[in-house]
Amino acid sequence: MSKILISGSWRYLDKKLETLVRKTVREILERGDEIITGGALGVDFWALDEALKIDLSASRIQVFLPSTLSFYRKHYKKRAAEGIISTRQYKDLIAQLKELRNINKAALIETPGIKILNQVTYYARNSLEVYHADELIAFQVNQSKGTEDVIEKAKKKGISVQVHHFAL
Repeated sequence: MSKILISGSWRYLDKKLETLVRKTVREILERGDEIITGGALGVDFWALDEALKIDLSASRIQVFLPSTLSFYRKHYKKRAAEGIISTRQYKDLIAQLKELRNINKAALIETPGIKILNQVTYYARNSLEVYHADELIAFQVNQSKGTEDVIEKAKKKGISVQVHHFAL
């Protein structure tokens, strides 16, 4: 059983991108492999949503957060108040992560002690995801830097890397 990291851009909500992410996750889980993702909006959100429809016990899902869920919730609530994301996105994401934790607490990997979420903490989370992965399937929109970080780390580790490029 392989652990496949699903990673990608969070800022772009595109139906073709979402459809491909969901199809990819279904194929991975239907063949008996596991998925890893990062618990963010966009690609991560769609991947986890699809995975929870297939793996009802969440036994083949791992979601790495760059902080504790409590801190993550506060951060996303602030981002919604700032207008960076919508209140609906914030509420849906946190509800999804709480649902995962309720189904299988071990599936949600939190990072304690983090007091700020920024590029450094997100890139540290990317490193953890890559460390635990056997393969990467990335969905990169407009050369996004975070997705590029994951791709480079996976290549350096020497695992299989498949990248779907999107320009929106």
